[in-house]
Amino acid sequence: MTSFKAQILTPEGSLFDDEVTGVQMPGEMGSFEVKTLHANIISSLEVGEILVRKATGDEQHFSVTGGFVEVVDNKLTLLAEAAEPVEEIDIERAKEAKERAKERLESDDSDIDKERAKKALERAENRIKLAADFSVSTQ
Repeated sequence: MTSFKAQILTPEGSLFDDEVTGVQMPGEMGSFEVKTLHANIISSLEVGEILVRKATGDEQHFSVTGGFVEVVDNKLTLLAEAAEPVEEIDIERAKEAKERAKERLESDDSDIDKERAKKALERAENRIKLAADFSVSTQ
C-alpha cells in the first residue's frame, strides 16, 4: 500500500514524523481515518485516541486532548493542543488529575470554572482508559 507523510505537532514540538498508510483520529463529528490520496481537508479534533498505521506495518497510539488536522497534497499535519504516546502515559498522574477535576465539579465554590473542570475530567478519563487498554493489549 502506498504511504504518505504524517506529522503530529504539539506546543512542545514534533511528536511524530514518519511515513504512514493511515491515521485514525477523533473528529468533532466522530472518529475518521485519513488514508493515502485522501481529499484535502481541515478538521477540528476532540479528546480521544489517535491511531497511526506506519508504513512499516507497525501501529502507534497517542492520547490527544484536541486540536486540528490538515491534509493537503497527500501530507497530514496534526496540530494537537496536547498529545502523548499511550505507552508514556503516567497513570498515577492521570488518576490524580481525575480526582482534582471531580473535586472541583463537586465544589460549591463559585470561583471554580465548572466547564474547565469538566474538560479536565474528560482528558484524565481518556488518558486512564487508553493507558489501561494499552497495558491489557500488550501483556
